[in-house]
Parts: sequence; C-alpha cells; structure tokens
Amino acid sequence: MKEKIRIASGQGFWGDLITAPYDQVFGGKIDYLIMDYLAEVTMSILQKQKNKNPELGYARDIPELMKTILPECKKRNIKIITNGGGVNPIACAKAVIEIAKNLSIENLKVAVVIGDDIKDRIDEIISEGCYLNNMETDEPITIIKDRILSANVYFGAFPIVEALQQNADIVITGRTTDTGLTLAPMIYEFGWGKNDYDLLAAGTVAGHILECGAQASGGNFLGNWKSIPNLAEIGFPIAEAFPNGEIIITKHENTGGKVSFETVTEQLLYEIGNPKNYITPDCVADFTSIKLEDLGNDRVRVYDVKGFPETEFYKVSCSYSDGYSASATLTYSWPEALTKAKAADEILRKRLEKLKLQFDEIRTEYIGYNACHGPLAKKLNEEDINEIVLRVAVRSKDYYSVERFGKEIAPLILTGPPSVTGFAGGRPKPSEVVAYWPALIPKNLVDYQIKIFEV
Repeated sequence: MKEKIRIASGQGFWGDLITAPYDQVFGGKIDYLIMDYLAEVTMSILQKQKNKNPELGYARDIPELMKTILPECKKRNIKIITNGGGVNPIACAKAVIEIAKNLSIENLKVAVVIGDDIKDRIDEIISEGCYLNNMETDEPITIIKDRILSANVYFGAFPIVEALQQNADIVITGRTTDTGLTLAPMIYEFGWGKNDYDLLAAGTVAGHILECGAQASGGNFLGNWKSIPNLAEIGFPIAEAFPNGEIIITKHENTGGKVSFETVTEQLLYEIGNPKNYITPDCVADFTSIKLEDLGNDRVRVYDVKGFPETEFYKVSCSYSDGYSASATLTYSWPEALTKAKAADEILRKRLEKLKLQFDEIRTEYIGYNACHGPLAKKLNEEDINEIVLRVAVRSKDYYSVERFGKEIAPLILTGPPSVTGFAGGRPKPSEVVAYWPALIPKNLVDYQIKIFEV
C-alpha cells in the first residue's frame, strides 16, 4: 500500500481551461489526473451530436489533449480518469487508442465503463414498476417519455475501481458522479472496502473539492478575490490522500491562485443540499463533520469526515425537449438610457400581444442595471447610466410564436426610442429548450460493464 497518492484535478467542466491538464502533468509529481467534463445539460448536447454522427457524443477535447500528455503520463505511470466519454465512451476510447498508435505508444490499456445510458431502456424499466418519478414534482416520466433526449444513471467510484484493478492506464466513463472520479483511486490504492463509510466519505469530500477545478484554488472566489495572486496562471487543485482518510488540498508550486481555509470552505458549500446528508452512490457524507486546518503555503488539511451507508437508489439525469426559445438584445445610450430601454420593452410587448402570439414566458433584463439582481437591484439615477442593454427572451411550445418574435426586434430600431445600437447577426432564431428531469432508480435495475481496449 502506498503511503499517499496525489490526485490532480484537470477539468471542472467541458470548456474549462484547456491547458490545465497539461500544466498538472508537467508541473510536478502526480499519480492520477482526473477530468470532470459533464454537467446535466452536457449530456443532452452530446446525445444530439451522437444522433447526427454515431462516432461522436464525447468530449472531443480529449483526443487532442492526449497528443500532448499521453507520452508523459505513460512514462511516469500517471493514470487518467475522466467522465468525458459522455454518451459514447467507447468511441472516445477508440479515438484515444488511435492517438496512442500514432504516437507509437505500446502496452497502453484503456478501460471503458458503460451501462449508465438507459435511454433505450425506459419502457423496460417502467414495466418493472419504476416510473422514474420526477424528484421535484413526483410526476411519472411517461408524461414526457416521447420527448426524452438523454437518460443516464449516475454511477459511483466502484466501477472505476474495477477498471483500475484490471490494470487500466486510462479509465473513460459516461455519467459518473463528479466525486467518484477522485474517490476511486483512493479505494483502489488503499484497499478501502464498501463498508468503510468514514473513509469513503473522506474521499467523497475530496472529490467535491476537486470537481470544479480551480474554483477550489482561488478561481471564482467570493471572498477577498483581489488577494488571489496571478489568476492568469492559476494552478488547479491537487488532493494528497492518505490511507487513514486524511486529505491535504494543495497545488503545484510556482503557480497562481491560492489554496486556503477560505477557498476550500467556499468550494465545500458549492451545490449541496442537506449538509448532513450528501448522497452519492458510494456513501452518504456528513459535511457538518468536516474539519479543516490551514497549514499555510497553499496546503489545507481535511480530516475527521464521517460517513453513512449508501442508499438503495441511483440518481438518474434525464433531459427532454420542452419547446423553443429565442432572445435578442438592443443597446440604448445616454441620456435616459434606462427609460428608453423600458419604453422599447413596453412597445415590443404590446406588438406581441396584438399579434396574439402564445408564450409560456417573456422575460426582460436591463443589462447594466438589474440583469444579475433583478428586483433587488439598487435604484440608480438614470442620468448616471451611460448605456443599457435591453435583453428580451421568450419561450413557447409554439414554434411559430417564437419565430415571429424574432421579426419584431429590428423594427424597434426605427419605430421605437432613439439612440439605439447593438443589433447584429440577423433575426434571432428559435432554439430547442432542453429541460431537466431528475429521478431515482433502484440499483438492482441497472448494471455496469467494463470494456478494455489495448494497444
């Protein structure tokens, strides 16, 4: 058993800093590089890509990235774990294998975790008595079944552990929990068992800290953000993990950003519900038990985490088509910029009403005034405002109504208030609204498989 392992975060989402994995690999010693590419909406985007081309459906940044880091990872035995396989992890693995062949890399084993995609099994699952009821409304999935775009189960760490036990150099998964990517190497290296709930909870907490990339090392920091040095060269976080469940969060030396009690605490509060019951497929972690110690020099100790048995369910993330939307902007300048923008919005709404168009929602924002804080926005002296961007968005089940809305924006330029600019790119076009459907499924209705590709 190793005395400790260093697990480096390389991506917090698909579209994150593209140089981060390279910097983590070449910036110092690490044992694992984990890359989290997936969000709920990402799965629907990837599914659409796969529908158009069966060879797509994964994070296409991965093959290009492998060209730069794979030789070094192979040389130093750095294992790579990513959920960037999306809805087509096998195609992703084949692309990585092709890169390895082109680089003349030998004895490389890529493991793929599949089974999370249940889109084609919905009828079968319903026949088993599981209606995938919406976790928020309790409605059965049957009411949107014909509009489902993607449906994926959140697997946890243990499928990845099994892949590592088969000596995989790279593990590519579909919809795996963000925390599972970090927890899996600890289970594998330290021999933690499925009933070691405190240890599993500690690894889960470490995964939660790493899952959003540099958000734990000073990025997007809500505290004294001006104190964060050199954000242009921010170092992504690294978890030093120990067999007893203690974790030290740090980053490579001579990189920007900051790892401190405050940055780690802020990330711990990100996207949690009941802090005593942080539910994952592997365990339930008690975030109220977490203890932190700032060791200085960009090192924060995380310890004494408590955990409890996992639930009998997996979470399911579904996306479905829910109509159409479009948005448009116009910019109004001083004087009376806000007054002009409000008048333009009123004119537009009256014209849409006269056309008898059907909308589920019309939303107006005045960017530069209330787009972030809405009704809580501080009242300003309109004479002090240099310019306002009027943004109007509509949503409807009726395609024609959304399309017709797009034809009413340009006319405001010559038939509305003066001092307007900023209209470019032609009429706004309707785009599909993708809605989210969270559900639970008994674990006995889903199983995973491991496929191995070698070169």
